Amino acid sequence: MRLLILDTETTGLDAALGHRIIELAAVEIIHRRPTGRHLHVYLDPEREIDAGATEVHGMTWEDLRGKPKFRDVVPEFLDFARGAKWIIHNAPFDVGFLDREFAQAGFPGCAMVHRGIIDTLEMSRDAFPGKRHNLSALCERFGISNVQRSLHGALLDAQLLAEVYLAMTRGQESLTIDLGARATGADTIAQAAWGGSGAHRPHLVVIAPTVEELAAHHAYLEILDRESSDGCVWWKLAQNGSHGAPGNA
Repeated sequence: MRLLILDTETTGLDAALGHRIIELAAVEIIHRRPTGRHLHVYLDPEREIDAGATEVHGMTWEDLRGKPKFRDVVPEFLDFARGAKWIIHNAPFDVGFLDREFAQAGFPGCAMVHRGIIDTLEMSRDAFPGKRHNLSALCERFGISNVQRSLHGALLDAQLLAEVYLAMTRGQESLTIDLGARATGADTIAQAAWGGSGAHRPHLVVIAPTVEELAAHHAYLEILDRESSDGCVWWKLAQNGSHGAPGNA
């Protein structure tokens, strides 16, 4: 499945009041792996930027004069974004701005471009009721470093949100797979490749985790234990010195 993690920065909070997009970023993920492909543009909003918005992202209209207008980048964005499922934090905000920009440029709205939208803000509210749900809080919750994020920026925020989304949905990909059908097909191919069901199969190579990977795993278990009302059983096993604790084989 092809996913795009989208984020925007704007001149203000309300597209209906004529506020515009000044930065747009989209990061590509295919089969739960970032591909390294992304789209990132700064835009001339053709209007002043609210002081409150500048405090968030650090940009003024003077910084953006001479940059492309939104209408100039629509074809490039459509080529990159069409047919993907979009992942957005607080989707109504970004989609509202994009729809208005598309309309002003004479193009159909977002619904004609994407294959669906997942709102990570709604996901977080469902998973962590009573907690904070902004991107910084989610990065802290899942042990994702955001020390370089002194100001909001569409590309950096999209990259961080990609990590957050993958952490929030870890393990869910197996729920959408027809395991029986895939296993049957795999067994048939394997038997043909290895000379029948009685043939000796190749030796399974087990790659041991590094000390750094074990430490990261340990830190993630600690976060799960802290966030769970009943605690995390794997964290308890690690604390007891069972398999999975840093430094243990």
